[in-house]
Amino acid sequence: MRFNILTLIAKHFWVTVFKTKTIYLLMAVVGMLLIYSVYSGVRYYDQNHFRSDHQEMARESWEANPDKHPHRMAHFGTFAFRTKHPLSQFDFGIESFTGNAVFLEAHKQNTVNFSEAGFSTGLLRFGELSMAMILQTIMPLIIFFIGYSAIVSDKEHGTLKLLLTQGAKWKEILFGRAIGLTGIAFLFSLPFLLITCWLLLSDHHSSSDAWMRFVLISLAYLLFAFVLSLITIFVSTSSKSSKNALVKLLGLWLLMTVLLPRSSQALGSYYFPTPTKLEFRSQIEAEVIQHGDSHNPNDPHYQSLRDSVLAVHQVDDVSKLPFNYGGFVMSIGEEISAKIYNKHQIQLLDQYRNQNRLNRWLAIVNPYLAIKNLSMALCGTDFESYVDFQQQAETYRYQLAQKMNDLQIKYISPSRVSGSEGKSHVVSRKEWKAFPDFEHKYLSTGRSLRNEMVSSVSLILWSFLAIGLIVRQSKRAKAI
Repeated sequence: MRFNILTLIAKHFWVTVFKTKTIYLLMAVVGMLLIYSVYSGVRYYDQNHFRSDHQEMARESWEANPDKHPHRMAHFGTFAFRTKHPLSQFDFGIESFTGNAVFLEAHKQNTVNFSEAGFSTGLLRFGELSMAMILQTIMPLIIFFIGYSAIVSDKEHGTLKLLLTQGAKWKEILFGRAIGLTGIAFLFSLPFLLITCWLLLSDHHSSSDAWMRFVLISLAYLLFAFVLSLITIFVSTSSKSSKNALVKLLGLWLLMTVLLPRSSQALGSYYFPTPTKLEFRSQIEAEVIQHGDSHNPNDPHYQSLRDSVLAVHQVDDVSKLPFNYGGFVMSIGEEISAKIYNKHQIQLLDQYRNQNRLNRWLAIVNPYLAIKNLSMALCGTDFESYVDFQQQAETYRYQLAQKMNDLQIKYISPSRVSGSEGKSHVVSRKEWKAFPDFEHKYLSTGRSLRNEMVSSVSLILWSFLAIGLIVRQSKRAKAI
């Protein structure tokens, strides 16, 4: 193929498109959608200030506690707030439907609460208008609408013969139009990417990792636009009329953005059902009860534990042990309950992952799902990012509870098995301040990419497939 011919055909396509008034109307509509989506994204991200403030308030409340028994501090607890990734302004993902705060206390693993959906009307189920949503759903429509007649209209008007008789080859015509259409798609996408870049520049929390994610997101959306442009030219070339090409592309859009995603979600929920919140908690509590109650000194399980501890230290009463036995029991009970919770939590997450697996593998045949999944992962608003926050919060909760138990074992008099009255049965408040505050950390770019390897490979495969379709069509295409 000759580069100068490709460039000439692409420029001619641009000139033809921008001669129509429709393109300017589309640009105006997209511009208004962009303004609203940016406003929504900035307002959405501003919640980080509230979460940071509440995290500081929770810390101040924790440190303000006076000298007291460490087990009381373990039950006093604290909060863990999930901070939004800077790129969440671009793609909201599923964050509006997941919680953002969890209360952390001993012996109990609370759920993450206060999702946006819980405080919103039913309109939220129709989706929020983010910049990513526009590029994922509206941009394909624009590409299809601009390019559906790119080749077939020349057939209908007989101008395609003139191009061929003047020396242009089919490959040059098809790829030239595809490049021109991709350029127009890039022109529509550029403001979204530039504004996202500006938002990152204006955010002092942006790191090198965030910029790396932004570069990858930009490349992914450009590749997505290139694939759609090639598909559009292929459909236009293989169709008998402009009307026929438009109907095919609209049907393809419905299949990609509505039918396949909805079907995969419904099938995943049907084949891999999950327990309700009440059922989940009941299963955990039932299993914890089987292992005894660490707060009940007469519990058979812990009576056996006490007898073994007394035998090892060769004493006849827990008050004669060289450490506080109550703290030791709390530590064992915390370890048992945490293991039970983690086991059930892993089983629940595996069910959710099984539900998502069908959607993830459908990305191989649906580039829309590929770009959607990859975009959420890189913006830190996908399911795995939410799960990672849950695991960070649970790890912190367990460490806090065990730290309080260790303080009780070490500093509380062994002669005092329970209770916290008196200055001899308390720990200095310096210990509360010494324990670090919870800090939410984002998933690394590498882990996010590994989680969405199927989507990344899908976009690359689709680009090669689309190029192959154009090459094959160039050998079979007819000017009439």
